[in-house]
Amino acid sequence: MRGAMPAGDEFRQRLRHFRTRAGLSQEALSEAAGVSVRALADMERGRTLGPQRRTVQALAEALKLDDDEAADLEKSAALGRPRPRAATAPAGPNTLALPRDIRDFTARGPALAQLLELAATVDDGNPGGDEPAEPTAVSPVSVITGQPGLGKTAFAVHAAHRLAPRFPDGQFALDLRGMDAEPTPPRDALARLLAASGITDAAIPNGLDERAALWRSLLSERRVLLLLDNAVDEDQVRPLLPGSGPSLTLVTSRNSLAGLDSVHRTDLALLRREEAVELLTRILGPERVLAEAQAARDLADLCGHLPLAVRIAGQRLLSRPHERLTKLVTRLAAEGRRLDGLQAGSLRVRAAFALSYRQLPPVTRTFLRRAALAEGPDFSPETGALLADLSFDAAVDCAEELTDAGLLQSDAVAERYRFHDLLRLYALEQTESEDRPDIRDAALDRTARWMLERATAAALHYEVHQERTTPAQDPDPDTAPVGKSEARRWLEAERAQWLAALHRAHRSGWHQEVLDTAQAMHWFSDMTQHWEQWVEVFTCATDSARALGDRRQEAVHLNYLAWAHNLCAHNPEAALTAADAALEAARECGDGLQEGWALGYGAGALHRQGRAEDAHDRLRESARRLAALDAPEARPAELTILNTLGNLLRHTGRAAEALEIHRRSERICRTGFPGRTDELVSLYHAVARQQIGNDLVALERWHQAEAPLRQALADFEAAHMPIWAEQARLDLGRALSGIGHPEARQTLLTARDSLAALNSPLHVEATAALAALDTHEGASAAG
Repeated sequence: MRGAMPAGDEFRQRLRHFRTRAGLSQEALSEAAGVSVRALADMERGRTLGPQRRTVQALAEALKLDDDEAADLEKSAALGRPRPRAATAPAGPNTLALPRDIRDFTARGPALAQLLELAATVDDGNPGGDEPAEPTAVSPVSVITGQPGLGKTAFAVHAAHRLAPRFPDGQFALDLRGMDAEPTPPRDALARLLAASGITDAAIPNGLDERAALWRSLLSERRVLLLLDNAVDEDQVRPLLPGSGPSLTLVTSRNSLAGLDSVHRTDLALLRREEAVELLTRILGPERVLAEAQAARDLADLCGHLPLAVRIAGQRLLSRPHERLTKLVTRLAAEGRRLDGLQAGSLRVRAAFALSYRQLPPVTRTFLRRAALAEGPDFSPETGALLADLSFDAAVDCAEELTDAGLLQSDAVAERYRFHDLLRLYALEQTESEDRPDIRDAALDRTARWMLERATAAALHYEVHQERTTPAQDPDPDTAPVGKSEARRWLEAERAQWLAALHRAHRSGWHQEVLDTAQAMHWFSDMTQHWEQWVEVFTCATDSARALGDRRQEAVHLNYLAWAHNLCAHNPEAALTAADAALEAARECGDGLQEGWALGYGAGALHRQGRAEDAHDRLRESARRLAALDAPEARPAELTILNTLGNLLRHTGRAAEALEIHRRSERICRTGFPGRTDELVSLYHAVARQQIGNDLVALERWHQAEAPLRQALADFEAAHMPIWAEQARLDLGRALSGIGHPEARQTLLTARDSLAALNSPLHVEATAALAALDTHEGASAAG
């Protein structure tokens, strides 16, 4: 009798009877009704007690039932559905229904595909047969995280709507209000979930554990999609998660919720530029975006490809149909007005950041806003510690907490962190409003002094004077770089910081500190000739020497500046101006060494301007003056001038004279010179070998040129001097081309690509050498 049947059993029997009568397999009925095979299997085994009305209607149509049969099937399904609540609180629509999907949702294809794959794993192990089902696996959970403004909720809602047909027993969405001052307690959240599932108020237990147990029991046999939005932490989420059963849970949070185990993770990233433009197109329409295609790309970049910012920009423009995209681009280009421009009605980027900022402990808020004062695209914990006046360990704790909160992104390899551009602007605003000017100045001064001391000590690892046995005192010996390799890594990683510190020192009148740092950097700068920033370093030093009234130091750093203009910035006009000023200062203070350097650097600039005869005269004069000096410092200078002179002679068609000059340089290197390290002598020897090889190439003595050029390349690579090494590789490629060596093409290709990556104009010469090789090989093949 019907009254003796368990709820849902009659529906199970009727469905199987109608399917068998129609001669349909579960797969065929699934295809006809648009209901998954798994869902049908659950219904026929009584796992799904009472499917929703629209599902029953789809089944009735596919089974071609008449009106009476369809009505009976619906009545039997209704018996298995959750009972209505007490008469004092009649059941109504699902109070936790999914929010409305976004019509112009864009991108996130791979992340959505992963969730669809995860939903496909929801199975009871026996989707198509009549045998007893095996125990159901743990219900899958996906945690969707990312920084503010990435559209976590929009993505989760969109995914939930795509997944909804797979979960016919219901879809529930609950905002856990994780960013509120008082997030929803899990006990209250469970009460709402249980009520939405049809449990009467009187039947809902009082205790948290009892409510969680009832909730897990309900979901153990229901195919439900659960969206828990805006979770604050693991303790809030854990009691709400199903145990075993065919349900799927999506959890969104600004925090990483790293303490949740056995969960799938979806870490949303920024949009790509083309995806951000696509979002603008979907909001504004293709005609408006195509009419200002470049402005749309610029707008996407100014929004930092952050979905919320792009959406706000689009909504703002949508509400102003006659306003051009270029106008908003111009407004947002000013950093101080960018956050003001990114608001449309109640949508504001600043408000999204503020929600997370207010949740942070005071010390972490301080760290966040002070870290925004750091220069460059990223910063280290030690920089954050200096700016926030914290210990290193405390700074690391803060940085990791902010990473977990989605407010910083950590480097995949190094212990470094970075801001999203818009979040950095927000943090700087908080610095302006919460920290007094004297507090900010003290933080920047403290950081600048520490950075200059560390940079000076690190750079002095490259000092070539043999008499210096220990580098300058580091501000924190326990963490100081050890050896050249560590020193170089630190100087490269913190380049933006110590360069900003140098500028601050110059503006603050710490002129001796500026000179000390720049002088220490002199030899290191040879290792990193591709850095254009050396112009800034030696400009600051020149100005500081001038401010101190020290003409000798002014000559020294003007010479360094001329070198930087010549070889780093490729600006021979500025190089000649600096060299002439250095020559004047050197003559005024009677410094023959600096006079010789100034003549040499000026000659290099003249050569680059095509004034070969003037350059030749200066080089000859420089060589004479330096040869007459007994000071040990004169020998490296003399070698440099001789190598430059020979290079000039070769370029003016006097390769035999050039070879004689460079052989002389090689003899000096083999003899050695006092007061300099063996390493430095080896580098000068490598330069001489390179020049000798090039002289031999110019004389078409190709085979003789190969050996010295290979040795020079190996020496520069061993010294970790990339720009020098790639120039030598280019020279070797030319020599190998001359003898038809099979390595010629690959050598030139490597040199061309590396020189282009190093921003060296010599990549043009490498391209020309490759073209010449093609022409030669083509002619040989034709002959």
